[in-house]
Amino acid sequence: MNDTQKIINIAVIAHVDAGKSTLVDAFLAQSGVFGERDEKTERIMDSNDLEKERGITIYSKNCSIRYKDYKINIVDTPGHADFSSEVERIIRTVDTVILLVDSSEGPMPQTRFVLQKSLEIGLKPILLINKIDKKDARPLEVVDEVFELFLDLNANDEQLNFPILYGIAREGIVQYDMDTPSTNIEPLFETIIKHTESYDPAHCDEPLQLQISALAYDEYIGRIGIGRVYRGKLKANQYVAVAKNASDVVEKKSIAQIFNYQGLKRTSIEEAVAGDIVLVSGISNISIGDTICDKDNIQPLPPITIEEPTMSMNFCVNTSPFAGQSGKYVTSRNIRERLEKELEVNVGLRVEESETGDVFKVSGRGELHLSVLLENMRREGYEVAVSRPEVIMHRVDGQLYEPMEEVIITAPTEYIGTCISKLNSRKGIMKNMDEENDYTKIEYDVPTRGLIGYRGEFITDTHGEGVMVRHFTEYEPYKGEIPMRDNGVLTSMANGTAMTYSLFYLQERGTLFIGPQTKVYDGMIIGMNNRGEDMDVNPTENKKMTAVRSTGHDDAMVLTPPKVMSLEEALEFISDDELVELTPTDIRLRKKYLTKLERLQHARATRKAQASEQ
Repeated sequence: MNDTQKIINIAVIAHVDAGKSTLVDAFLAQSGVFGERDEKTERIMDSNDLEKERGITIYSKNCSIRYKDYKINIVDTPGHADFSSEVERIIRTVDTVILLVDSSEGPMPQTRFVLQKSLEIGLKPILLINKIDKKDARPLEVVDEVFELFLDLNANDEQLNFPILYGIAREGIVQYDMDTPSTNIEPLFETIIKHTESYDPAHCDEPLQLQISALAYDEYIGRIGIGRVYRGKLKANQYVAVAKNASDVVEKKSIAQIFNYQGLKRTSIEEAVAGDIVLVSGISNISIGDTICDKDNIQPLPPITIEEPTMSMNFCVNTSPFAGQSGKYVTSRNIRERLEKELEVNVGLRVEESETGDVFKVSGRGELHLSVLLENMRREGYEVAVSRPEVIMHRVDGQLYEPMEEVIITAPTEYIGTCISKLNSRKGIMKNMDEENDYTKIEYDVPTRGLIGYRGEFITDTHGEGVMVRHFTEYEPYKGEIPMRDNGVLTSMANGTAMTYSLFYLQERGTLFIGPQTKVYDGMIIGMNNRGEDMDVNPTENKKMTAVRSTGHDDAMVLTPPKVMSLEEALEFISDDELVELTPTDIRLRKKYLTKLERLQHARATRKAQASEQ
């Protein structure tokens, strides 16, 4: 880096699907990062397979661009509330944030969360109203809504004087106002430079201070700490002091390699200067919030606090009859090692091992946070059985508290009555209701445990036309019992292969999850019962073959296509006595106790225990 280069760090923050990753694509394209022969890829920062498939950002990532004599480091942050632990740490390393808001939807719950974190640490955001080419765009109204949001979050006068831009990130267009067209995103570059001071180069002459805000892992060089050099300079192989986060422990360590980002590439460098975002290797126990200081001048930065998990589930060794048929890693040791590896980089996660060693209680920020881990494990060749998600309660002064979520639903007015009824039964409290153009928008406060299993019902109730957005708010006193799933399940009572003949008659009893020729075992759930109780069925029975044939009795049997559940749908569906069995090739539902006799014995033992307590 030459002496005249100035450094500005920015983060792009927004709600899910507002266009963050698309805007970063436009940044990279305009700055000439891509060569003529490079293949142009949409949402290039979403490099993880799951991110590409789901169209969301899960992990925050860095890149850098050059504009005039500035180096601009860009952080693309997740928009989903379950990955908020990524956002709150990353924004500490930046000089400003670009708040991206959809010109039609306006500020959403996650917009509020990320903006609040930015304002708390004193950042002055830049507002970009995106997707102004939408038919239902209302950019000027959205600006007013954002201003009201700033006021609600107690923004100071300087923060309230935020610059406003308008754009279409997908086309790489940003303009100063609605009446001044543009052909590129240069107005955004110029606004960043005008609105944000570059890092003062005088800090390079001060004692070293670098705080770790994110972690990465490399198979060859081990654990990597990612953070910003606030003061001083850092050199490769330098001997430093590491002040551990939120403690008085100080360790003397040696830095191995230093990297930074040149465009999208991680590049090894000999020296990092104040203001830059860098990656450091060589410290095996580096962690979030640790401050790397000069060995003779130890000045730790304020500790970074990570919000606690709100939901947990048990990861168990797969004990079904089909265990080990498709997975490479099936033992408790394999699962333990994989979870320990995840803890290296996923700081929003907690893992507790049971006394038996074959069950691990894994806690995270929500169903999506945990299901992403499970999906990655499944694709890597692991087999695991998972219990129903449970919310994490807190006890304060003898009173039980539970996590609450703000829920915003927009659906056709004709279906909204059903949504209101369902949310009320789940201990929800309505805060607001607006109707416009045959669509109604309702806002609720609902216990997190009341929303487990609701998404599938919501899609059915609104015929797929509704949109639901959830966001954790705070812990409140326990709201009382909430009714569980209304329907029972169809459970196989035989081992073998499902036959069309059996399934044809069973589909009258409920909704099937399997098709013909699917291998089943005793205790495997093959469908949902129309009634409230569980039913044991035999899906392997075939028609008895005889030499007698009669007209009208051998018509072709037509089966309704089975309901194929995604991982999230399966986790939401199961009850407390059921598990989701995950393998690289299949997602199955099963009873915890496979045989009918085991289930009866467990139920009898549970009743005895409850009676003795009373």
